[in-house]
Amino acid sequence: MSSFNGRLLRVDLNHLKYRTEEIPVSYLQQYLSARGLSARYLFDEIPAQLDPLDPANKLILSIGALADTGLQGFSKWCAAAKSPLTGTIFRSITGGNFGVWLKRAGYDLLIIEGRAEKFSYLYLDKDGVHFMDAEELRGTDPRRLQIILKKKHGSNTQTAGIGSAGEKLLRYAVITAGERTASRGGMGTIMGAKNLKAVCINVPPHKPEPADQSALENLAAKQVQILKQHPRYRNMNTLGTPYITTVVHDLGILPVKNFQKGRLADIRELNGEEFLKLKKAKAGCYLCMTRCGGMRDVTDGPFQGTQIDGPEYESIFAFGPLLGITDRAFVINANALCDYYGIDTISTGVSIAFAFELFEKGLLTPADTDGLELSWGQKESVFALLHKIGNREGIGYLLGEGVKRASQKLGEQTAPYAMHIKGLELPGYDPRGVKGYALSMATSNIGGSHMYGRPRDELSGRTDPYAENGKGGAIAGVQKEQAVEDSLIACTFGNTGLDFSFYAQALLASTGIRELGDRNELLRIGERIVLIERCFNVREGFTRRDDCLPERLTSEPLADAGPATGQTVRHLDRLLDEYYQALGYTKNGIPHAEKLKELGLAEVVPFIKKNL
Repeated sequence: MSSFNGRLLRVDLNHLKYRTEEIPVSYLQQYLSARGLSARYLFDEIPAQLDPLDPANKLILSIGALADTGLQGFSKWCAAAKSPLTGTIFRSITGGNFGVWLKRAGYDLLIIEGRAEKFSYLYLDKDGVHFMDAEELRGTDPRRLQIILKKKHGSNTQTAGIGSAGEKLLRYAVITAGERTASRGGMGTIMGAKNLKAVCINVPPHKPEPADQSALENLAAKQVQILKQHPRYRNMNTLGTPYITTVVHDLGILPVKNFQKGRLADIRELNGEEFLKLKKAKAGCYLCMTRCGGMRDVTDGPFQGTQIDGPEYESIFAFGPLLGITDRAFVINANALCDYYGIDTISTGVSIAFAFELFEKGLLTPADTDGLELSWGQKESVFALLHKIGNREGIGYLLGEGVKRASQKLGEQTAPYAMHIKGLELPGYDPRGVKGYALSMATSNIGGSHMYGRPRDELSGRTDPYAENGKGGAIAGVQKEQAVEDSLIACTFGNTGLDFSFYAQALLASTGIRELGDRNELLRIGERIVLIERCFNVREGFTRRDDCLPERLTSEPLADAGPATGQTVRHLDRLLDEYYQALGYTKNGIPHAEKLKELGLAEVVPFIKKNL
């Protein structure tokens, strides 16, 4: 008995075939599920130097080991592939109900390969997989798509699908399920490249039997008590992630006007209490009492007159301070417009901020921007650019390629204003004011993500956020921890107050695998996941030179940032040396063969030997 299904579903769109495969027990023991398993299968099955939009790329949808076990906040799911935005291995994690439906269909992973000849969607029911014509669904927005497929296949249907941006291969298109999105890295773009509109599931529930149901029930009760007593739970349950805006502002790391400043004078307009005033109802994921989402009215755009679950903090940053805007209603409407087209709010906002600063510097003119005046705070221009990006028209086509490619197209003089790492646009935390974030983002195997390893001690003030030495081991440690949490999958907000001892107990009770009941073994698994992802990137040609930061962060002191004013990242090389040593990498950022063998990855060594 185990909470693992131990099976994957492989769908071949080239030949319209599918089959079920057993997942090796050794893989479950070594990589858990979700992010970890996906990374291993991507390494095994994607050839080096493959164009991410090639049909041979794999799109993997997966669910965590602790989903649907009765524990709170473990029902998120993961989309993984080689990213069309970064060229790296990638995983994007989101919530809602879809992942639980995948698990109840009897699978831990869904691997989609090839490209359908006709525009299609997949329908899973009790009889198997059906390849359905989606031509009439072309151009349908993700929200309406789900309504249509529920009406067609039954009210119990859960759908993960793309909007028109994914169909048009915009580089940072998302996959939408319910009101939540697998947002970063262009996973929706990969679905579009496969000529696939959606995956929908309506099956009689199959629930794996845990090894020790009684122990799980006791842990679930314990978790509820931990949550109720934790202050972060109370903030998230009431205010949701908008409360983070004030936290980040007070630290002086709120990106303003394309990361030129760290604070905004009238930030009160965008704080959690102000967004709470607009909240119509709570929203959340399957079996999660935190319910950090909030439904709010849309007053402009295609979704006008309806409500969306949002905005989250990252969307507030992207369409607020980053663009010099403090209008709450506008942020909601911009978020809704991204949802309509199916595009990532972070990459979209950073791409628009890039264009705004180029316009400010005279590097773009109205002749380049389809006549638009791109001035900070100009809401009408932002909305116009959102439509152009979503439709891949004019200047929107270029911005839809992401800031790295846009800058390369526009010329090297624009590079200092392109805020990305490895092609992934930066999130809403200026790493100049938290040096652990600078190191974690620089070394992240998926690019500029704040969710690859969070320097919790620095953010909480337990350690000096401005120190630029002695942090390599700590950041390696939080990246290992995040890899485990992304493989359970433990929601950042739903797992409040939990630690690795709790995870180990939960895994032992749910899977019965003795090794997974050891917290030290879990950290070893996390390290293995980080290294297999690193090896994927090494095989693609990534080295130390790619573990870098945008020029602005290393050369321009952070301005108007309260306690962080004047901060830059001066000693990234020193931090990299510490980090590489902690993980057993060479000076060039390549895992040593001995380290790989120590982690049971001897078979990986030949693939990266030429880089050692």
